[in-house]
Amino acid sequence: MFDSLTEKLITTLRNLSGKTRLTEEILDEVCRELRTNLLEADVNVKVVKDFIESIRAKSLGAEVQKSITPEQHFIRIVYEELTQIMGGKATELNFRVRPPAVIMVVGLQGSGKTTTTVKLAKYIKEHFKRSVLAASMDVYRPAAIEQLATQMKEQEIQHFESPVIKSVRERATLAKEEAIRKNMDVLLVDTAGRLHIDDEMMNEVSELAQVFEPAEILLVVDGMTGQDAVNIASSFNERLSLTGVILTKLDGDARGGAALSVRAVTGVPIKFVGVGEKPADFEVFHPDRLASRILDMGDLLSLAEKANRTLDHDETLKLAKKVKKNDFSLADFYAHLQQIKKMGSFENLMKFLPGMGQMTKQFKEMAPPDAELKKIEAIIQSMTAKERIDHNLLDGSRRRRIASGSGTKVEDVNRLMKQFLEARKMMTRLTKMSLGKRGRMW
Repeated sequence: MFDSLTEKLITTLRNLSGKTRLTEEILDEVCRELRTNLLEADVNVKVVKDFIESIRAKSLGAEVQKSITPEQHFIRIVYEELTQIMGGKATELNFRVRPPAVIMVVGLQGSGKTTTTVKLAKYIKEHFKRSVLAASMDVYRPAAIEQLATQMKEQEIQHFESPVIKSVRERATLAKEEAIRKNMDVLLVDTAGRLHIDDEMMNEVSELAQVFEPAEILLVVDGMTGQDAVNIASSFNERLSLTGVILTKLDGDARGGAALSVRAVTGVPIKFVGVGEKPADFEVFHPDRLASRILDMGDLLSLAEKANRTLDHDETLKLAKKVKKNDFSLADFYAHLQQIKKMGSFENLMKFLPGMGQMTKQFKEMAPPDAELKKIEAIIQSMTAKERIDHNLLDGSRRRRIASGSGTKVEDVNRLMKQFLEARKMMTRLTKMSLGKRGRMW
Protein backbone atom coordinates (compact mmCIF):
# COMPACT_ATOMS: atom_id res chain seq x y z
CA MET A 1 0.00 0.00 0.00
CA PHE A 2 1.57 3.29 -1.19
CA ASP A 3 5.02 1.65 -1.36
CA SER A 4 6.49 4.16 -3.83
CA LEU A 5 5.11 7.18 -1.93
CA THR A 6 6.46 5.81 1.36
CA GLU A 7 9.89 5.24 -0.15
CA LYS A 8 10.04 8.78 -1.55
CA LEU A 9 8.81 10.42 1.66
CA ILE A 10 11.27 8.48 3.82
CA THR A 11 14.14 9.40 1.48
CA THR A 12 13.14 13.07 1.64
CA LEU A 13 12.76 13.11 5.43
CA ARG A 14 16.16 11.46 5.86
CA ASN A 15 17.68 14.70 4.58
CA LEU A 16 16.90 16.12 8.02
CA SER A 17 18.90 13.43 9.78
CA GLY A 18 21.74 14.90 11.83
CA LYS A 19 20.51 18.50 11.51
CA THR A 20 20.69 20.38 14.80
CA ARG A 21 17.99 22.90 13.86
CA LEU A 22 15.43 23.64 11.13
CA THR A 23 16.49 26.69 9.16
CA GLU A 24 14.30 28.27 6.46
CA GLU A 25 16.76 27.12 3.83
CA ILE A 26 16.61 23.48 4.97
CA LEU A 27 12.83 23.67 5.31
CA ASP A 28 12.41 25.11 1.81
CA GLU A 29 14.43 22.26 0.33
CA VAL A 30 12.54 19.52 2.21
CA CYS A 31 9.14 21.08 1.44
CA ARG A 32 10.05 21.33 -2.24
CA GLU A 33 10.87 17.62 -2.31
CA LEU A 34 7.70 16.74 -0.37
CA ARG A 35 5.63 18.73 -2.89
CA THR A 36 7.20 16.74 -5.74
CA ASN A 37 6.62 13.43 -3.91
CA LEU A 38 2.91 14.17 -3.39
CA LEU A 39 2.29 15.47 -6.91
CA GLU A 40 3.94 12.35 -8.35
CA ALA A 41 1.57 10.31 -6.16
CA ASP A 42 -1.28 12.09 -8.00
CA VAL A 43 -2.48 14.04 -4.97
CA ASN A 44 -4.74 16.99 -5.80
CA VAL A 45 -2.72 20.17 -6.51
CA LYS A 46 -4.67 22.36 -4.06
CA VAL A 47 -4.39 19.70 -1.35
CA VAL A 48 -0.62 19.60 -1.86
CA LYS A 49 -0.37 23.41 -1.76
CA ASP A 50 -2.37 23.64 1.51
CA PHE A 51 -0.46 20.73 3.03
CA ILE A 52 2.98 22.25 2.33
CA GLU A 53 1.94 25.70 3.55
CA SER A 54 0.58 24.23 6.78
CA ILE A 55 3.61 22.10 7.68
CA ARG A 56 5.95 24.95 6.79
CA ALA A 57 4.09 27.40 9.05
CA LYS A 58 3.93 24.90 11.92
CA SER A 59 7.60 23.93 11.57
CA LEU A 60 8.80 27.54 11.74
CA GLY A 61 6.29 28.71 14.31
CA ALA A 62 6.70 25.97 16.94
CA GLU A 63 9.30 25.49 19.61
CA VAL A 64 11.22 22.23 19.28
CA GLN A 65 11.29 20.24 22.50
CA LYS A 66 14.76 19.51 23.85
CA SER A 67 13.93 15.79 24.11
CA ILE A 68 13.41 15.37 20.35
CA THR A 69 15.50 16.11 17.27
CA PRO A 70 14.45 18.56 14.50
CA GLU A 71 13.91 15.49 12.29
CA GLN A 72 11.49 13.91 14.79
CA HIS A 73 9.74 17.25 15.28
CA PHE A 74 9.19 17.68 11.53
CA ILE A 75 8.05 14.06 11.02
CA ARG A 76 5.47 14.51 13.78
CA ILE A 77 4.11 17.60 12.02
CA VAL A 78 3.96 15.74 8.69
CA TYR A 79 2.17 12.82 10.38
CA GLU A 80 -0.40 15.13 12.01
CA GLU A 81 -1.09 16.95 8.73
CA LEU A 82 -1.41 13.71 6.75
CA THR A 83 -3.90 12.48 9.35
CA GLN A 84 -5.84 15.74 9.16
CA ILE A 85 -6.22 15.88 5.37
CA MET A 86 -7.51 12.29 5.37
CA GLY A 87 -10.22 13.15 7.89
CA GLY A 88 -8.60 13.01 11.32
CA LYS A 89 -10.47 9.97 12.66
CA ALA A 90 -12.46 6.95 11.52
CA THR A 91 -16.12 7.54 10.63
CA GLU A 92 -18.66 4.89 11.70
CA LEU A 93 -21.69 3.71 9.75
CA ASN A 94 -24.98 5.35 10.67
CA PHE A 95 -27.50 2.93 12.18
CA ARG A 96 -29.40 5.57 14.14
CA VAL A 97 -32.52 5.18 11.97
CA ARG A 98 -35.67 3.11 12.05
CA PRO A 99 -34.84 -0.43 10.78
CA PRO A 100 -34.07 -1.50 8.20
CA ALA A 101 -31.17 0.90 7.81
CA VAL A 102 -30.69 1.13 4.04
CA ILE A 103 -27.13 1.32 2.74
CA MET A 104 -26.80 2.05 -0.98
CA VAL A 105 -23.54 1.10 -2.70
CA VAL A 106 -22.87 3.10 -5.86
CA GLY A 107 -19.99 3.45 -8.31
CA LEU A 108 -18.65 2.89 -11.80
CA GLN A 109 -18.45 -0.54 -13.37
CA GLY A 110 -15.09 -2.18 -12.74
CA SER A 111 -14.43 -0.41 -9.44
CA GLY A 112 -15.07 -3.60 -7.45
CA LYS A 113 -18.57 -2.60 -6.36
CA THR A 114 -20.23 -6.03 -6.10
CA THR A 115 -17.21 -7.59 -4.36
CA THR A 116 -17.18 -4.64 -1.96
CA THR A 117 -20.89 -5.10 -1.24
CA VAL A 118 -20.16 -8.69 -0.16
CA LYS A 119 -17.27 -7.55 2.05
CA LEU A 120 -19.43 -4.83 3.63
CA ALA A 121 -22.25 -7.30 4.31
CA LYS A 122 -19.81 -9.68 6.01
CA TYR A 123 -18.33 -6.83 8.06
CA ILE A 124 -21.76 -5.61 9.27
CA LYS A 125 -22.87 -9.14 10.13
CA GLU A 126 -19.72 -10.02 12.07
CA HIS A 127 -18.73 -6.67 13.57
CA PHE A 128 -22.13 -5.22 14.45
CA LYS A 129 -24.01 -8.54 14.81
CA ARG A 130 -26.88 -7.23 12.67
CA SER A 131 -29.08 -9.12 10.24
CA VAL A 132 -28.49 -8.14 6.62
CA LEU A 133 -30.60 -8.52 3.49
CA ALA A 134 -28.64 -7.84 0.28
CA ALA A 135 -30.40 -6.76 -2.91
CA SER A 136 -29.00 -6.19 -6.39
CA MET A 137 -30.55 -3.45 -8.49
CA ASP A 138 -28.37 -4.24 -11.50
CA VAL A 139 -30.84 -5.51 -14.12
CA TYR A 140 -28.48 -4.65 -17.00
CA ARG A 141 -25.25 -6.57 -16.51
CA PRO A 142 -25.63 -10.27 -17.40
CA ALA A 143 -25.77 -12.50 -14.30
CA ALA A 144 -25.11 -9.55 -11.93
CA ILE A 145 -28.01 -10.54 -9.66
CA GLU A 146 -26.93 -14.21 -9.63
CA GLN A 147 -23.33 -13.22 -8.90
CA LEU A 148 -24.31 -11.29 -5.79
CA ALA A 149 -26.74 -14.01 -4.67
CA THR A 150 -24.06 -16.72 -4.98
CA GLN A 151 -21.47 -14.75 -3.01
CA MET A 152 -23.97 -13.84 -0.28
CA LYS A 153 -24.95 -17.50 0.14
CA GLU A 154 -21.28 -18.37 0.62
CA GLN A 155 -21.21 -15.88 3.51
CA GLU A 156 -24.57 -17.15 4.84
CA ILE A 157 -26.21 -13.77 4.29
CA GLN A 158 -29.77 -13.44 3.02
CA HIS A 159 -30.34 -12.18 -0.51
CA PHE A 160 -33.45 -10.63 -2.07
CA GLU A 161 -34.87 -13.27 -4.40
CA SER A 162 -37.35 -12.31 -7.10
CA PRO A 163 -37.98 -12.67 -10.83
CA VAL A 164 -35.91 -10.18 -12.82
CA ILE A 165 -37.97 -7.01 -13.10
CA LYS A 166 -36.83 -4.45 -15.66
CA SER A 167 -38.33 -1.61 -13.64
CA VAL A 168 -35.60 -0.72 -11.13
CA ARG A 169 -38.04 1.36 -9.08
CA GLU A 170 -40.45 -1.58 -8.76
CA ARG A 171 -37.61 -3.92 -7.80
CA ALA A 172 -36.44 -1.44 -5.16
CA THR A 173 -39.93 -1.19 -3.67
CA LEU A 174 -40.23 -5.00 -3.42
CA ALA A 175 -36.78 -5.30 -1.79
CA LYS A 176 -37.66 -2.67 0.80
CA GLU A 177 -40.98 -4.37 1.58
CA GLU A 178 -39.24 -7.74 2.05
CA ALA A 179 -36.65 -6.24 4.41
CA ILE A 180 -39.44 -4.74 6.51
CA ARG A 181 -41.47 -7.98 6.46
CA LYS A 182 -38.45 -10.01 7.62
CA ASN A 183 -37.55 -7.46 10.33
CA MET A 184 -34.03 -7.06 8.95
CA ASP A 185 -31.64 -4.64 10.62
CA VAL A 186 -29.92 -3.64 7.39
CA LEU A 187 -30.91 -3.58 3.71
CA LEU A 188 -27.73 -3.47 1.62
CA VAL A 189 -28.34 -2.33 -1.96
CA ASP A 190 -25.89 -3.00 -4.79
CA THR A 191 -26.73 -0.59 -7.63
CA ALA A 192 -25.88 -0.86 -11.32
CA GLY A 193 -22.60 0.63 -12.50
CA ARG A 194 -21.63 2.23 -15.80
CA LEU A 195 -18.38 2.58 -17.66
CA HIS A 196 -18.60 6.35 -17.21
CA ILE A 197 -20.72 8.96 -15.43
CA ASP A 198 -23.80 9.89 -17.45
CA ASP A 199 -27.22 11.46 -16.87
CA GLU A 200 -29.02 8.13 -17.22
CA MET A 201 -26.92 6.57 -14.46
CA MET A 202 -27.27 9.56 -12.14
CA ASN A 203 -31.02 9.77 -12.69
CA GLU A 204 -31.40 6.10 -11.81
CA VAL A 205 -29.42 6.20 -8.55
CA SER A 206 -31.17 9.46 -7.61
CA GLU A 207 -34.53 7.73 -8.11
CA LEU A 208 -33.40 4.78 -6.00
CA ALA A 209 -32.33 7.17 -3.24
CA GLN A 210 -35.87 8.60 -3.23
CA VAL A 211 -37.40 5.13 -2.89
CA PHE A 212 -35.00 3.84 -0.22
CA GLU A 213 -34.32 7.04 1.79
CA PRO A 214 -30.95 5.49 2.72
CA ALA A 215 -29.08 6.03 5.96
CA GLU A 216 -25.84 5.68 3.96
CA ILE A 217 -24.85 6.20 0.34
CA LEU A 218 -21.37 4.78 -0.11
CA LEU A 219 -19.33 5.33 -3.26
CA VAL A 220 -16.90 2.58 -4.27
CA VAL A 221 -13.80 3.97 -5.99
CA ASP A 222 -10.75 2.19 -7.40
CA GLY A 223 -7.86 3.37 -5.23
CA MET A 224 -5.43 2.96 -8.13
CA THR A 225 -7.03 5.78 -10.13
CA GLY A 226 -5.50 8.71 -8.24
CA GLN A 227 -7.11 12.09 -8.91
CA ASP A 228 -9.73 10.49 -11.17
CA ALA A 229 -11.19 9.03 -7.98
CA VAL A 230 -11.62 12.56 -6.63
CA ASN A 231 -13.40 13.70 -9.79
CA ILE A 232 -15.73 10.68 -9.66
CA ALA A 233 -16.49 11.32 -5.98
CA SER A 234 -17.22 14.99 -6.68
CA SER A 235 -19.66 14.13 -9.50
CA PHE A 236 -21.56 11.56 -7.43
CA ASN A 237 -21.62 13.83 -4.39
CA GLU A 238 -23.23 16.68 -6.33
CA ARG A 239 -26.21 14.48 -7.21
CA LEU A 240 -26.48 12.13 -4.23
CA SER A 241 -24.99 13.77 -1.12
CA LEU A 242 -22.67 10.87 -0.39
CA THR A 243 -22.13 9.82 3.22
CA GLY A 244 -18.90 7.94 2.60
CA VAL A 245 -16.35 6.49 0.19
CA ILE A 246 -14.87 2.98 0.03
CA LEU A 247 -11.46 2.75 -1.65
CA THR A 248 -10.67 -0.60 -3.26
CA LYS A 249 -7.50 -2.32 -4.46
CA LEU A 250 -5.24 -0.74 -1.85
CA ASP A 251 -3.32 -4.01 -1.54
CA GLY A 252 -1.44 -3.01 -4.70
CA ASP A 253 0.95 -0.07 -4.89
CA ALA A 254 -1.74 2.60 -5.14
CA ARG A 255 -0.09 5.97 -5.69
CA GLY A 256 -1.97 7.51 -2.78
CA GLY A 257 -3.68 10.37 -4.61
CA ALA A 258 -7.21 9.16 -3.87
CA ALA A 259 -6.72 8.50 -0.15
CA LEU A 260 -4.94 11.81 0.38
CA SER A 261 -7.35 13.92 -1.68
CA VAL A 262 -10.96 12.65 -1.48
CA ARG A 263 -11.84 14.00 1.98
CA ALA A 264 -10.00 17.29 1.52
CA VAL A 265 -11.61 18.04 -1.86
CA THR A 266 -15.16 16.67 -1.40
CA GLY A 267 -15.65 16.72 2.36
CA VAL A 268 -16.87 13.11 2.09
CA PRO A 269 -15.15 10.76 4.57
CA ILE A 270 -13.44 7.56 3.48
CA LYS A 271 -15.10 4.89 5.63
CA PHE A 272 -13.54 1.62 4.45
CA VAL A 273 -10.73 0.27 2.29
CA GLY A 274 -10.45 -2.99 0.35
CA VAL A 275 -7.04 -4.61 0.78
CA GLY A 276 -7.40 -7.90 -1.12
CA GLU A 277 -9.75 -10.18 -2.99
CA LYS A 278 -11.10 -12.26 -0.09
CA PRO A 279 -14.30 -11.22 1.77
CA ALA A 280 -12.25 -10.68 4.94
CA ASP A 281 -9.84 -8.27 3.18
CA PHE A 282 -11.79 -5.23 4.32
CA GLU A 283 -10.77 -2.62 6.88
CA VAL A 284 -12.17 0.46 8.56
CA PHE A 285 -10.32 3.51 7.27
CA HIS A 286 -8.29 5.03 10.13
CA PRO A 287 -6.56 8.23 8.89
CA ASP A 288 -4.08 8.24 11.78
CA ARG A 289 -3.09 4.62 11.25
CA LEU A 290 -2.69 5.03 7.49
CA ALA A 291 -0.59 8.16 7.99
CA SER A 292 1.62 6.11 10.29
CA ARG A 293 1.99 3.36 7.68
CA ILE A 294 2.74 5.86 4.90
CA LEU A 295 5.62 7.20 7.01
CA ASP A 296 6.76 3.61 7.75
CA MET A 297 5.98 4.06 11.45
CA GLY A 298 3.94 0.84 11.53
CA ASP A 299 0.37 0.14 12.60
CA LEU A 300 0.39 -2.20 15.59
CA LEU A 301 -3.25 -1.50 16.49
CA SER A 302 -4.52 -2.76 13.13
CA LEU A 303 -2.17 -5.76 13.33
CA ALA A 304 -3.56 -6.66 16.78
CA GLU A 305 -7.14 -6.32 15.52
CA LYS A 306 -6.36 -8.49 12.50
CA ALA A 307 -4.84 -11.16 14.75
CA ASN A 308 -7.83 -11.03 17.09
CA ARG A 309 -10.22 -11.56 14.15
CA THR A 310 -8.36 -14.35 12.39
CA LEU A 311 -6.35 -16.40 14.89
CA ASP A 312 -7.91 -19.30 16.78
CA HIS A 313 -7.69 -18.24 20.44
CA ASP A 314 -7.92 -21.82 21.77
CA GLU A 315 -5.07 -22.93 19.52
CA THR A 316 -2.98 -19.91 20.53
CA LEU A 317 -3.53 -20.67 24.23
CA LYS A 318 -2.66 -24.34 23.69
CA LEU A 319 0.54 -23.29 21.91
CA ALA A 320 1.52 -20.92 24.76
CA LYS A 321 1.15 -23.74 27.30
CA LYS A 322 3.37 -26.04 25.20
CA VAL A 323 6.01 -23.34 24.87
CA LYS A 324 6.01 -22.79 28.63
CA LYS A 325 6.61 -26.53 29.20
CA ASN A 326 9.36 -26.59 26.55
CA ASP A 327 7.15 -29.00 24.62
CA PHE A 328 6.98 -26.95 21.41
CA SER A 329 7.47 -29.33 18.45
CA LEU A 330 7.85 -28.94 14.70
CA ALA A 331 4.22 -30.08 14.42
CA ASP A 332 3.20 -27.13 16.63
CA PHE A 333 5.42 -24.83 14.62
CA TYR A 334 3.71 -25.96 11.39
CA ALA A 335 0.24 -25.48 12.93
CA HIS A 336 1.27 -22.00 14.03
CA LEU A 337 2.42 -21.16 10.49
CA GLN A 338 -1.01 -22.12 9.16
CA GLN A 339 -2.59 -19.75 11.70
CA ILE A 340 -0.32 -16.88 10.67
CA LYS A 341 -1.10 -17.46 6.97
CA LYS A 342 -4.77 -16.70 7.65
CA MET A 343 -3.76 -13.11 8.38
CA GLY A 344 -2.35 -12.58 4.88
CA SER A 345 1.05 -12.67 3.22
CA PHE A 346 4.10 -12.36 5.46
CA GLU A 347 5.32 -9.48 3.31
CA ASN A 348 2.15 -7.46 3.95
CA LEU A 349 2.16 -8.27 7.67
CA MET A 350 5.69 -6.89 7.98
CA LYS A 351 4.43 -3.48 6.81
CA PHE A 352 2.41 -3.20 10.02
CA LEU A 353 5.66 -3.14 12.01
CA PRO A 354 7.59 0.13 12.54
CA GLY A 355 10.45 0.52 10.07
CA MET A 356 9.75 -2.80 8.35
CA GLY A 357 7.90 -1.47 5.29
CA GLN A 358 11.14 -0.51 3.58
CA MET A 359 12.95 -3.59 4.93
CA THR A 360 10.70 -5.82 2.81
CA LYS A 361 12.50 -4.53 -0.28
CA GLN A 362 15.81 -5.84 1.08
CA PHE A 363 14.23 -9.21 1.87
CA LYS A 364 12.89 -9.41 -1.68
CA GLU A 365 16.40 -8.96 -3.07
CA MET A 366 17.59 -11.96 -1.03
CA ALA A 367 14.48 -14.18 -1.14
CA PRO A 368 10.79 -13.30 -0.90
CA PRO A 369 9.55 -13.99 2.67
CA ASP A 370 6.52 -15.94 1.44
CA ALA A 371 8.74 -18.11 -0.78
CA GLU A 372 10.89 -18.93 2.26
CA LEU A 373 7.77 -19.85 4.25
CA LYS A 374 6.65 -22.20 1.46
CA LYS A 375 10.08 -23.86 1.59
CA ILE A 376 9.74 -24.33 5.38
CA GLU A 377 6.26 -25.80 4.90
CA ALA A 378 7.53 -28.21 2.25
CA ILE A 379 10.34 -29.41 4.55
CA ILE A 380 8.01 -30.05 7.51
CA GLN A 381 5.41 -31.73 5.26
CA SER A 382 8.12 -34.16 4.11
CA MET A 383 8.67 -35.34 7.69
CA THR A 384 6.82 -38.25 9.28
CA ALA A 385 4.39 -37.58 12.13
CA LYS A 386 6.93 -38.94 14.63
CA GLU A 387 9.71 -36.71 13.27
CA ARG A 388 7.51 -33.61 13.61
CA ILE A 389 6.83 -34.44 17.26
CA ASP A 390 10.41 -35.49 18.15
CA HIS A 391 13.08 -33.51 16.29
CA ASN A 392 15.81 -35.62 17.94
CA LEU A 393 15.02 -38.37 15.44
CA LEU A 394 16.37 -36.25 12.57
CA ASP A 395 19.75 -37.79 11.92
CA GLY A 396 21.78 -37.32 8.72
CA SER A 397 20.00 -39.94 6.60
CA ARG A 398 16.56 -38.70 7.60
CA ARG A 399 17.53 -35.13 6.74
CA ARG A 400 18.74 -36.24 3.31
CA ARG A 401 15.41 -38.02 2.74
CA ILE A 402 13.44 -34.93 3.83
CA ALA A 403 15.49 -32.63 1.56
CA SER A 404 14.89 -34.94 -1.39
CA GLY A 405 11.16 -35.21 -0.66
CA SER A 406 10.69 -31.44 -0.27
CA GLY A 407 12.75 -30.43 -3.30
CA THR A 408 15.26 -28.57 -1.09
CA LYS A 409 18.87 -29.07 0.02
CA VAL A 410 20.17 -30.68 3.20
CA GLU A 411 21.56 -27.23 4.08
CA ASP A 412 18.00 -25.86 4.03
CA VAL A 413 16.83 -28.59 6.43
CA ASN A 414 19.81 -27.95 8.74
CA ARG A 415 19.14 -24.20 8.68
CA LEU A 416 15.48 -24.72 9.58
CA MET A 417 16.39 -27.00 12.49
CA LYS A 418 18.91 -24.50 13.82
CA GLN A 419 16.37 -21.65 13.60
CA PHE A 420 13.68 -23.80 15.18
CA LEU A 421 15.83 -24.80 18.16
CA GLU A 422 16.99 -21.22 18.76
CA ALA A 423 13.42 -19.91 18.54
CA ARG A 424 12.19 -22.69 20.86
CA LYS A 425 14.82 -21.84 23.44
CA MET A 426 14.08 -18.09 23.29
CA MET A 427 10.28 -18.54 23.42
CA THR A 428 10.52 -20.81 26.46
CA ARG A 429 12.85 -18.39 28.26
CA LEU A 430 10.56 -15.39 27.60
CA THR A 431 7.41 -17.28 28.60
CA LYS A 432 8.88 -18.37 31.94
CA MET A 433 10.32 -14.95 32.70
CA SER A 434 8.37 -12.78 35.14
CA LEU A 435 7.14 -9.35 34.01
CA GLY A 436 9.62 -7.68 36.37
CA LYS A 437 12.60 -9.47 34.90
CA ARG A 438 11.32 -8.91 31.39
CA GLY A 439 11.01 -5.21 32.10
CA ARG A 440 14.67 -5.05 33.17
CA MET A 441 15.73 -6.65 29.88
CA TRP A 442 14.56 -3.62 27.98
